Amino acid sequence: MKVTRIAYSARLNPGKYGALVEQARRLGRVRSEVWQRYGSILGVGSGLRDRQVRDRWLADGTRALFGVLANAWKETVRDAMADIGANLEAAKVDVRRAISRRTSDPAERKRMFTALRTDQWADDPFLARQMRKHWKRGRNRTHDQIVVRADKYNTVVDGRGRLWLAIPGLEPRRMVRIPLSTTVAPTGTLRLILRGGRVEVPYQIDASQMRSSQRPCGDATVGVDKGYTEALTDSDGQPHGEQLGELLTRESDRLKERNRRRAKLRSIANTAAARGDHAKAHRIKVNNLGTVKRDRQAARHRARVRTEIFTAVHEVVDKAGTVIAEDLTKAFTGRKKLPKNINRRLAAWTKGVTAEALKSVSERRGSALVPVNAAYTSQTCHHCGDFGRRSGDRLHCTTCGVVWQADVNAAINILHRAGDPDIALHTPHQRVKQILQERTDRHRTTLPVQDSNPATAGRRAKHPNHSTMSNE
Repeated sequence: MKVTRIAYSARLNPGKYGALVEQARRLGRVRSEVWQRYGSILGVGSGLRDRQVRDRWLADGTRALFGVLANAWKETVRDAMADIGANLEAAKVDVRRAISRRTSDPAERKRMFTALRTDQWADDPFLARQMRKHWKRGRNRTHDQIVVRADKYNTVVDGRGRLWLAIPGLEPRRMVRIPLSTTVAPTGTLRLILRGGRVEVPYQIDASQMRSSQRPCGDATVGVDKGYTEALTDSDGQPHGEQLGELLTRESDRLKERNRRRAKLRSIANTAAARGDHAKAHRIKVNNLGTVKRDRQAARHRARVRTEIFTAVHEVVDKAGTVIAEDLTKAFTGRKKLPKNINRRLAAWTKGVTAEALKSVSERRGSALVPVNAAYTSQTCHHCGDFGRRSGDRLHCTTCGVVWQADVNAAINILHRAGDPDIALHTPHQRVKQILQERTDRHRTTLPVQDSNPATAGRRAKHPNHSTMSNE
């Protein structure tokens, strides 16, 4: 299993960064030329691959217009052609659905699918019309990346233990050496991303080489429920990642205030430009409305959130050989209207990172991740199965007369859902609700009438407000 890590440049010389920016700008022109010529139906009709494009540009002299070394623009052509191919394949997904809706004849479907797969759809009127509809002509917006082939760079560790990455520059046999903030030398083809005055170098490493992969997993079976105030709560009642809610709330409130101030400054700049004071508008734009600091703060926040979530998942896997979790790939639907502040904070909810962490950590450490259908696990009592009333972090069960901690109750329901024979992973939530109500009705018919026991009725009359708190 491979995992992706990002190495950052450490105290990079401004002159070197400027040279890299210029190289990336020129390579951006290469990308734009590829998209202009081959990012359309006409380009697909030519049937050219990246090597054929390179040979053609070498023959007709187009390469002389770029002003970069041969390997640099060739790798950029390959990368851009791959992007065009991915964009094309994404459009074909919608076209396949249109084919299925158009005909039910297996032979006709096979003919259309084959033409679509082999890029012979331009000769079919229906397929060509659908491709024009779903495949919008793209354009290049990437002018900050440099792709370096695996055999065109080298790494060196100096006497102080720093790792240096040397890549080709704009001139032959002139390498640009970049100090990196890691001790792990990247391998394979590299993509350098220039952002905010520093260089980002994503690279892949074998997960078995990571220290966390050497930690054994537990042997218990645990259900977990994702949350906002904490990353996960397990079915044993233990919360994990308790600082997540504070991180998200603080960042959301900070962004609200900062964006309010930026909007006011932008309004002042627009007013100044409208009355002809372009110098003032330019000063505000350059000194007060930049994005370098904003992007760095956002990157630091994302790193803190990922650390909190991955740490929480590692804590769960420390004791669990099997982790039962809700399917986090599904989107929320039918959410009721909430106050603006709450909606803004929930918009920063990182359930995607939680899903990634559960999958990645489970695979690396050898535990089993079992996704289940989580419909109504937060609204039903795990003890009696009846629907309760959710209020904040408490679930009030009117049938049992018990107040449960809502996240713990949901985690227990998720644990039980793994062995449920009637509720599968993709059972619609309407059917899930129907099944739960039928089970509750059957359970109620087997119970004695509550007031039939005089002693019990007397105790209830004596203590009418009695309730039980549980942290199961």
